[in-house]
Amino acid sequence: MTLTHLDAAGQAHMVDIGSKPATARRAIARGTITMSAAARAAIATGTAPKGDVLATARIAGIMAAKQTAGLIPLCHPLPLDAVSLDLSLTDTGVTATATVGTTHGTGVEMEAMTAVSIALLTLYDMAKSIDKAMIINDIRLILKEGGKSDTYHAP
Repeated sequence: MTLTHLDAAGQAHMVDIGSKPATARRAIARGTITMSAAARAAIATGTAPKGDVLATARIAGIMAAKQTAGLIPLCHPLPLDAVSLDLSLTDTGVTATATVGTTHGTGVEMEAMTAVSIALLTLYDMAKSIDKAMIINDIRLILKEGGKSDTYHAP
């Protein structure tokens, strides 16, 4: 097995996707943040000291997906067709689910996971005055569609 981000001399390089066909690709990632009942209640009621936590985290996650290539070395800058971020309150906190799509020569898994990561970090930042012990968990790829490796579903 060869590593795609290393050339024949073992030097890091960006994989050449120039000859790959542009195909529809989609990725879904998910993660959670657990928190105290007080922090969850403040987020749910919109009374957190820093304002509308869910709206701000949603925008932060979408913006992050668009900046992935600038954050992760060797990622390709991609024209994103769509980015959506769902933030759902749970009994113990919030679940973030990002769906990202493109029509390009490489997938959008990193963009989806970056969106989830930054949305959850934004939630932490905006509610840390209520609960510094919040825990971000289980950021992972749920679904990947398109490209030569076809469809991946998380077990």
